[in-house]
Amino acid sequence: MSYGDPNNPYGAPQGQPQQPGYGYPAAPPVQQPYATAPMAAMPGKVNAARVMLWVIVALQVIGVGLFAFFAVAVNKAKNDNSVPSLADYPVGVLWAFVVLALAWLVWAIVLAAKFSSGGNGLRVTTLVFGILTAVLGVYPFVVVVGIFHIVLGILIACFVGGADGKAWFGRPRY
Repeated sequence: MSYGDPNNPYGAPQGQPQQPGYGYPAAPPVQQPYATAPMAAMPGKVNAARVMLWVIVALQVIGVGLFAFFAVAVNKAKNDNSVPSLADYPVGVLWAFVVLALAWLVWAIVLAAKFSSGGNGLRVTTLVFGILTAVLGVYPFVVVVGIFHIVLGILIACFVGGADGKAWFGRPRY
């Protein structure tokens, strides 16, 4: 049974040109007014992720200060020979922690500062930052500061990686 069969009661009428969708009315075009309108305000979860980045900045400032203080104190105690057990302690490791904490601080500042204007690349970078913060919080700092970094890193990754984060960082910018 094809359209060319004159005995087919469901086919197109004979002698007339075949029309696409014959017998069905045309559907109206689908319009999505919200898809093209820019978002007016940052969603709450995305804003919370930005605030958590600033909290990490504050924790990193404290960490940089503590690491630098301990590096100077250990170096002084090593030079004075007041604590003989520190004679073989590598002070360079503490200074490496200072540099690492300082780099992490700068990275968190850059991410938090660009939240209002950043695109999907900033979203992905923030996801990586949150995941790395959570993972690195497990090893060296199992105490209270490490737990804060673990929780904040997981929440940042979840809030930025969610639907609100995708909508905010994928919004059109004018």
